[in-house]
Amino acid sequence: MWIPSTIKKHENQMKALGLEIPVEMIYNDGGTGLNNAVVLFGKGCTGEIISSKGLVLTNHHCGYGTVQGLTSLEKDYFATGFFAKSIKEEIPCPGLTVTFIRRIENVTSKITTGISDTLRDAIRDTLIANRIKVVEKDYAKITGMDATIKSYFEGNQYWIAITETYKDIRLTAFPPNGIGTFGGDDENWVWPRHTGDFSVFRVYAGADNKPAPYAAGNKPYDASQFFNISLKGYKEGDFSMVYGFPGTTMEYISSGELNQVYSIIDPISIEARTRRLDVWTEHMTEHRDVFLKYTSKRAGVANGWKKWQGEIEGLRVNNAIEKKELYEKGFQQWAMNTATDPYVKTLLPQLKTEVDNIDGVLFHEQHIKEELLAIELIATGAAMEKMQACFRAKFTQAQLTDTLQKLTKALDGFYKNYDMETDKDLFASLMPLYVKNCKKEMPAYYKKQYHRNLRNSNRWARKVYRSSMLASQEKMMAFANTAKVNDSNKLKNDHAYLLYTSIATLRKEKITPKIDAYRAKKHFLNRLYINAQMNYETERDFYPDANLSLRVMFGQVQGLDPDGDAPYSYQTKLADVVALDDSNSLSFKVPAKLKDLYNKKDFGRWALNGDVPVAFIASNHTSGGNSGSPILNSKGELIGTNFDRAYEGTMSDYLFDPNRCRNISVDIRYTLFILEKFGGAGWLIDEMKIAK
Repeated sequence: MWIPSTIKKHENQMKALGLEIPVEMIYNDGGTGLNNAVVLFGKGCTGEIISSKGLVLTNHHCGYGTVQGLTSLEKDYFATGFFAKSIKEEIPCPGLTVTFIRRIENVTSKITTGISDTLRDAIRDTLIANRIKVVEKDYAKITGMDATIKSYFEGNQYWIAITETYKDIRLTAFPPNGIGTFGGDDENWVWPRHTGDFSVFRVYAGADNKPAPYAAGNKPYDASQFFNISLKGYKEGDFSMVYGFPGTTMEYISSGELNQVYSIIDPISIEARTRRLDVWTEHMTEHRDVFLKYTSKRAGVANGWKKWQGEIEGLRVNNAIEKKELYEKGFQQWAMNTATDPYVKTLLPQLKTEVDNIDGVLFHEQHIKEELLAIELIATGAAMEKMQACFRAKFTQAQLTDTLQKLTKALDGFYKNYDMETDKDLFASLMPLYVKNCKKEMPAYYKKQYHRNLRNSNRWARKVYRSSMLASQEKMMAFANTAKVNDSNKLKNDHAYLLYTSIATLRKEKITPKIDAYRAKKHFLNRLYINAQMNYETERDFYPDANLSLRVMFGQVQGLDPDGDAPYSYQTKLADVVALDDSNSLSFKVPAKLKDLYNKKDFGRWALNGDVPVAFIASNHTSGGNSGSPILNSKGELIGTNFDRAYEGTMSDYLFDPNRCRNISVDIRYTLFILEKFGGAGWLIDEMKIAK
């Protein structure tokens, strides 16, 4: 995961794998690099510009939340898809942004000069934060653009990104779930895949081609750099490159921290989310309106749930913790015998002590997050705490009514995608899990209610949801409209309020301070530890952990054969999709029009040997945030859109194993086939530049 401005030193390696273009075409500060065609899509995905008129290609699941906000029972885009027939039909997407990275520069010397490495973080962070503000302000003034500095290598380096964020983004094409989420949970995080996980948006700009708020008169963004599209395809062993914004990796942490993930965080999350998904799926299957309310939320929950299962398996199979311990043994010998800085000798022992002391606290906190705060009524109790603050502030009656009405109005988005019966059943399912694991530590209010309701979670749930005003938007509005200045007890005695505030108080007093102190100490030690690792392995070329900044990753198109002589293909085709068709399954139900196109072999110019390629895999190192990233061939041409990793390699956030780790991409030919033949949006392809 290389910082683009540093890839010159990897040019020989990239060319040995097949790269045919100079790396200066991949990144440069002059405005002619491909970095100007890669965008941060929303807050956590990647997209790529694929036409001179600002078309953005990304994943279906990256656009999912936005499309949910545009969808209704009358216009159910998840069922029918959406394909604009002209630019006039494109739909504005409130709140969606696209960010371009114009320049990246190492500013470490401007930030850390004169500040000791061993200065405690509380002081060091204050000094650095002040310098960052000054440097960001200076760069923003000079460039006329946004300037953001991020920490790399746990604070050993600092890089600035000069960016432009566009806020007028419109939906252009979105295939139905029968294509965009085909395979559902069964195929998520696995190979082979058969999913058309793509969507298309367009960036709009003001008259000067600069970012501007939404306006009907805005024009499509005039893109000087965009990706040419290759229809030539690829074969196994071909060079491939992913360009995007990987979110989080932690490859340099200690064995104790890795064991927290393996033994505490992932197992708790998987068990709790299994129950959550079971409850949500049951209600979503029975009621289409519940499906529309929960489909985006469910997709996010299921994504982590499946990934963490593969992560545990990958860490186990790779003996990841044992490998860390072996590495640490060698590091400690070097630290004791060779390292010149005396503090290096105690880094690992100190990290071990910190980890051992916090494990029990992390255990309880993870149960709270994945069980109690997964219950929407409890989590939204935070809104009631804000209302209670109004009574404590001793507002006048007019002030109180006005503020309560505004706070209740702010819950419109919550209620739009909330179903009380679904949440009530989730309460009954998750509460016993929390009680079982945290009985000794749970708040007194929980203990009292648990025993008062005869240890019957269904009875407890009925009582809570029948009486709490938060369970009903109508009740909340009525309270906001009629509450008097002495009505605070109506809130104080509400079950949702009590459930939220009692757990919030416990966290504030007994959990959060300990975790904050642990993270601060761990950050301080890890900053020194990663610096020491670079001194220990002087011949190793380290790249910084992912932090949602622009990176270049390269590898090869490569099949997956993790367990010996049973190779998988590196590519799937439309025939494989049709073979999986199951009219009784929401996950594997192929749209009738797609089956008709297949049966007629109506593939147009997107055909390959009498079929249409759908997905393929390669050995690029990707992470969350790389969803939607362009995958490029040796000429820098677009051959696909990254959307997932193979189950065998989901532990790559902690350990990258080139024998098991594969990124999965939608073949660009399948994307174009769906746009033209299925969606009737061939006019979009006329905008694109197809490489000869």
